[in-house]
Amino acid sequence: MTRRILLVLVGFTAVVLVGAVVPLTLNATAHDRSSFIQATAGMVRSDALIAQARLDGKKDGPLVTLISQSRTAGDGLLILSGRCPRQGLVKSEGMPAGDWHQFACRANLQANLTPKAGPVQPLTQTTGSSVVAATPVYNGSHVLVGTVVLARSTQPLDDEIVGLWVILGTISVAALLAATLLGFALARWVSRPLAGLDSAARRLADGDLAIRAVVDSGPPELRRLGTTFNTMAGRLEALVHGNRAMIADVSHQLRTPLAALRLRLDLLAADTDPATGHELAGAQEELARLSRLVDGLLAVARAENVVPVPAAVDVAEVARERVVAWHPVADDRGITLEATGGGRAGGPGRAPVLAWIGEGHLEQILDNLIANALEALSAGGRVIVTTAATAAGAQITVADDGPGMSAEDRERAFLRFTTSNPNGTGLGLAIVHRLVTSNGGTARLAETPGGGLTVFLDFPGLPGANGSAPASGPAENTSSTQDFASL
Repeated sequence: MTRRILLVLVGFTAVVLVGAVVPLTLNATAHDRSSFIQATAGMVRSDALIAQARLDGKKDGPLVTLISQSRTAGDGLLILSGRCPRQGLVKSEGMPAGDWHQFACRANLQANLTPKAGPVQPLTQTTGSSVVAATPVYNGSHVLVGTVVLARSTQPLDDEIVGLWVILGTISVAALLAATLLGFALARWVSRPLAGLDSAARRLADGDLAIRAVVDSGPPELRRLGTTFNTMAGRLEALVHGNRAMIADVSHQLRTPLAALRLRLDLLAADTDPATGHELAGAQEELARLSRLVDGLLAVARAENVVPVPAAVDVAEVARERVVAWHPVADDRGITLEATGGGRAGGPGRAPVLAWIGEGHLEQILDNLIANALEALSAGGRVIVTTAATAAGAQITVADDGPGMSAEDRERAFLRFTTSNPNGTGLGLAIVHRLVTSNGGTARLAETPGGGLTVFLDFPGLPGANGSAPASGPAENTSSTQDFASL
């Protein structure tokens, strides 16, 4: 943001300076050149008056003075006598190369076209680095007696114009530098509190409810926004912590009376007749289900308190470890449990599949998914855990060939207390969804080809060079479903 504000302000300042300084300088330059040409015309008229005495056959004293002045000033002077085309040379001093006799004739012709009552206007011409002016000389009887041609070097004018460009250019550069410094200070003044607010909002979204924005700098509007954000974060923290604390407290408080009730039912079942014992056994089953529900509520409360500290995790290696850990349970139930896909770096045909996940979270996720799959299958069933790298990071699939779920049940599966298993609590997939989303991932359910349920988990990859983790997104991986299709 700082760069954009700075570029906009500096660019606008540069456009304004160019739009103002360039036309101003060009106009001043044109005015100076016009003034220089007019001054040259005025000087040649003055020289014509001085040369008139010599051309009219009078004394040469003023002409000598005129030649001396022209030589001192570095000007060229040409004095011709008579009419065109038979003009005689009276004096030539420092004139640049050119057909000045022809130029003098043009000045005389222009004078003849001028009304007698009007003033004679010198003929001017810019050639090379000189401005040349020519004017006819008349005697007292208004008879043409000669022509005076004056050539002035434009070097002083050019130096003055260069100096003007340098001055205005220096002013423009100084103004641009001042605008850059001012723009940088303004951009930092605005962007720093915005960056802090953005960082606080991201951390709040990641689950850090204790984060607050710093509101001691920036414009008043941003400080008010930061104060409002802190108020919102405080209320949100109080609400969430209150809800979590209530769930945890209720769960803990229920454990004691549930344990006491189970003990009483056990004692009662030991001293009763078979019919009553059968009813008590049903009550004990409901009591066990209620205990599992309390345990699930505690697990949900712990999952909702998760503030992930992500690290690079080899999901293929973790998946392999969890499959090995659950093998005894699967073997005891006659269920095939296996892991496919990438693995430990350096292993034969395997490569690490890295994702950016909080430490220990993937183990909890896989434990819940594998436990649910084993619970849903009967002997002879099969569960495949597959890991694969994607463009966004990593994908894990847990597929089984069990009874599966209907489309309606899959849409509601991640909601709490939603289950099709009469012995389930409906909290396992809710915990999985909470842990996956808190790590920036996505979770979805699909039907396994041939029957069963497949869970797709997508996690972001390692942070890029700019420090931001790549955005995760679903990337279809069908390796595990293809395995079931081949059964």
